[in-house]
Amino acid sequence: MGHVNSAQKSTNGSRDGAGWTAVTSIPLSEEGTAPDGQSIGALVRDATTHLSTLVRSEVELAKTELAGEMKKAVKGSVYFVLALTVLGFSLFFLFFTLAEGLAQLGLWRWAAFGIVFLVMLLVAGLLALLGYMRVRKIRAPKRTIETLKDTSKIAKRQHTEETPAAS
Repeated sequence: MGHVNSAQKSTNGSRDGAGWTAVTSIPLSEEGTAPDGQSIGALVRDATTHLSTLVRSEVELAKTELAGEMKKAVKGSVYFVLALTVLGFSLFFLFFTLAEGLAQLGLWRWAAFGIVFLVMLLVAGLLALLGYMRVRKIRAPKRTIETLKDTSKIAKRQHTEETPAAS
């Protein structure tokens, strides 16, 4: 008869499973119970409920922490905006001082202020060009647009299949 494994020993050597009782499904309730009397189905349900509660709690904790951090970030950014505003107003005095310094070097006063004004225009133009170059590189979210188009096609197709045409 050749080599016989332990499963064949318990079925008197039969290879077709004769001698075994057929199991039609996996018992998740009633018949199979845990030592404390709960069914396996109840244990699975409890584990699922606890896992779901744990995930919800983790998400809520993350929301709470992020909300607190966002409030701190907003308050900090307000101070940065105020600092930049004061700096912007202070630049007026810097430019005025530069113009007066050029006038003290012997330039006519109107020429000194004109030179400072032209330098300011040149810097503003350069910054605008840099900003334009950066903004020009921004592209539309192609994958998102494609998936939205696909979703709308599917929704339209389902809508037309669900509502028959009037004859």
